[in-house]
Amino acid sequence: MQLQASIKVGSIFPGRNPRGYFDPSEMAELEESVKSKGVLQAILVRPRETGRYEIVAGERRWRAAKKVFGDEYEIPALVRDLDDGEADEAALIENVQRANMSPTEEAEAAAKILGRCQGDRDETARRLGWSRSTLDKRLALMNCSEKVRRALSERRIQLGHAELLAAVTRDKQDAVLERLLSQATLSTVVQFRGQLEQISRSLGSAIFDRGECAGCQHNSGNQQALFGEAIASGHCTHGSCFDAKTEASLDAKKASLSDEYPTTRIVRPGENFTLLRLVAEGDTGVGEEQAKACRACKNFGAAISAVPGKLGNVYPDLCFDATCNAKKVAARIKVEKEKNAPAASSSKDGSGKTVSTSKSAVKSDAKTEAKVQDSQRVKDYRLEVWRKALRRELMTNRESNLTVLIALSLSGNARHISDTKLTKALSALVKQDYASFTFKTDEAAKVIAKSDDAVREKMFLGLAASAADGIEEKTLVQLLKYLDIDLARHWKLCEDFLKLLTKSEIEAMCDEIGLKATMGGAFAKAMSGKKDEIVKSLLNVESFPYEGKVPRSMRFNVE
Repeated sequence: MQLQASIKVGSIFPGRNPRGYFDPSEMAELEESVKSKGVLQAILVRPRETGRYEIVAGERRWRAAKKVFGDEYEIPALVRDLDDGEADEAALIENVQRANMSPTEEAEAAAKILGRCQGDRDETARRLGWSRSTLDKRLALMNCSEKVRRALSERRIQLGHAELLAAVTRDKQDAVLERLLSQATLSTVVQFRGQLEQISRSLGSAIFDRGECAGCQHNSGNQQALFGEAIASGHCTHGSCFDAKTEASLDAKKASLSDEYPTTRIVRPGENFTLLRLVAEGDTGVGEEQAKACRACKNFGAAISAVPGKLGNVYPDLCFDATCNAKKVAARIKVEKEKNAPAASSSKDGSGKTVSTSKSAVKSDAKTEAKVQDSQRVKDYRLEVWRKALRRELMTNRESNLTVLIALSLSGNARHISDTKLTKALSALVKQDYASFTFKTDEAAKVIAKSDDAVREKMFLGLAASAADGIEEKTLVQLLKYLDIDLARHWKLCEDFLKLLTKSEIEAMCDEIGLKATMGGAFAKAMSGKKDEIVKSLLNVESFPYEGKVPRSMRFNVE
């Protein structure tokens, strides 16, 4: 039902108006018009309780009439029986179709109507009398934060500013808006676009897969299709997303190199880092033998650039210990000088005595011993192998066990004898569980006294052996060397060891023990495969004598 009526202003109250901002200058103009001509166009209301009416459309006219004429003024009105949904839609459409609504108010109104149309954009555009592209552009403004939308409604920024801000992530929009509004003179849309382009990310520089970026709202190419104002195509306006994907790509590249080098480092802007290539010859060469050995050093590896302009670049075969490298270079130069020095010669002085005329006389085969720093994983592995070798030696040699036991006591290391290990051994020998039992001295003595000679002998042999796990590495090596333990009897090249090594470490080790030379051309082919395949190939060379081949990194005399 629709009725034409004149209703007192005081009997009418505002409804849920999609218009959130009433421009003071525009309202002043409307008030002057109402003062001279009255309200000519009826407002739309719906009846409410106790003879009052709620405004559906025309709140600006009602406000102007109320201010100019007061509550007794009778304003022309169309009265319709509308439920809440119908009233909302009528208000939205009526206001949207009026030219003086702000774009963000239109966007918010359009979003509500879209909801009533269950997401059907074509139907929403039809109801609004818009083209589909106009609807899409307005809805895209809903990407703006509430503060940005309010600034546009209040005419503090232009539509172009808001469209550009819509491309910025919501968590950054308010901060960017604040900086924009804090300027003495508001930047033009063109100036603002240039500022955003400077802080955006170039998709052309991306080192990650840009497939997901194709349909992203933060891809400036997609923004150009939605807005009248957008930064140049080929940019990402979601800096944190771009940076996160970049970091993930750098981390993935680092992980892919972890099997190649002992050390892989991501170099970031501002770091005081110099690329130091590991080379054998030249002014910075460390010598051929040292260069081979250095490939097994923990400080050998590759760098990955996180510096703009070089993003993702990999720099291989680097030395990360400049001090050590400098010492190796100096040692090589010294040896070469000594090697090339003239041989000692002699002549007779005026008195007939023979004198040397050369500055130095050295052997022609002078060279430096290759030294490297092993990775921690190799150190941990070999330490366990050494401890196991000592335990086995002491458990099979009574004399050595007694000697070491006394030596441990005299050197203050008897404290490392493990009661836990001894208790476990006793439980196994006498077939009684003492694992949770805490022995008093006399109780322990009684148990041992009742045991047979074989049990007591085994327990005796276990005394020094049990200390092998507790003594520090320096003491351990001293005992191994004293006992002249041949590690080749306790260890040989195996899968567990090889899997600890990177490809560069494997190559250096194979070169050292002669496995690389034995394999010939097959070595390079083997090293091109995956880690498991490499290990399998290296352990199945029929012509290679594995027994007795203990690499430098496993021997007791390593530094």
